[in-house]
Amino acid sequence: MVVLALAAACQKKASRSEEGTAAAGGGPSAPAQSAEELGTPLAKVDSVTITVGELQDKLNRQSPYIRARYTSLEQKKEFLDSLIRFEVLAKEAAKRGYDKDPEVLRTMKQVMIQKLMKEEFETRLTPESIPDTELKTYYDANLSEYVKPEEVRASAIIMKSKAQAERVATEAKGDAGKTNKGFRDLVARYSTDENTKIRGGDLRYFSTDTKDVPRPVIDAAFALVTTGDVSGAVDAGDGTFYVLKQTGRRKAMTKSFEEAKQQIRNKLYREKRVEAQKEFIDKLKGQAKIEVFDANLAKVRIDTSQAGYDDGHGHIPPGLPAAEPPGLPTSAPGAEAPEAPEAPAAPRAPTQP
Repeated sequence: MVVLALAAACQKKASRSEEGTAAAGGGPSAPAQSAEELGTPLAKVDSVTITVGELQDKLNRQSPYIRARYTSLEQKKEFLDSLIRFEVLAKEAAKRGYDKDPEVLRTMKQVMIQKLMKEEFETRLTPESIPDTELKTYYDANLSEYVKPEEVRASAIIMKSKAQAERVATEAKGDAGKTNKGFRDLVARYSTDENTKIRGGDLRYFSTDTKDVPRPVIDAAFALVTTGDVSGAVDAGDGTFYVLKQTGRRKAMTKSFEEAKQQIRNKLYREKRVEAQKEFIDKLKGQAKIEVFDANLAKVRIDTSQAGYDDGHGHIPPGLPAAEPPGLPTSAPGAEAPEAPEAPAAPRAPTQP
């Protein structure tokens, strides 16, 4: 708990200069407050001063439901007391040397990295910065994603004898082929085509212009109106005969550029963000003096048990790789790791019995 309090204190001290000037009072229509008013002291804890602007900013970062609980002077005093407790705990933690604790330093670095990445990629690179011309170019180059013909899915029993196909069709239209499993059993028993047989006869989805399925088979599959319908013997024209079962149907889809624009914008923004992050980090790595001792990696021992697992603090169970380096935001906007707890989350002092 003390470690978390100090980690949040590090964050607060690093950003106090910018918080002190933030206009955080009232709502959008509230009058602006002067720097002098925001800098008015509310309390002092040794060398640390808690100002009107700081308390106001902390309160207004809470949800509307929480903010509504701190409108009276008594409630504001209660919130102020939580900030005082926070500073007292942070001072005691520093006194005990926790400000040099590796976990605290790592957490502080994470907070700094989050602020760096947010400034670099959320304020300078935005979805709106992508021009419509680039969106349209992507739309035209990937038209098949937005304009799709009607498709049907079917399973097939493929045979080389018309007489056998007619007998199997009759069997498939009965109880034996009523279920998909039953039809797959018929495929396994009668089909002579090994490529489709290993898939239970599945021809997958196809449209009327596919080249992967013979034309008579395409026509017969589209003629099956309802999912589950079974065809008669279909002469494929290449010496084979098909018995088909319709297993799915997709309607044609046409999504105009205007309808797809926001989806494309979000996609390109994510891609640009990932690429920009990579270029930014690669540049920093190029400017740094980095030495990697690969031979020493063999000395790293991985505990594959769950003994070292500590959830709730961002720790990764031993033996499980991190999806991304600790402290780095994910590729999706707004998905950064959570910040350290705000002051009100600091533990209350025990009450006297």
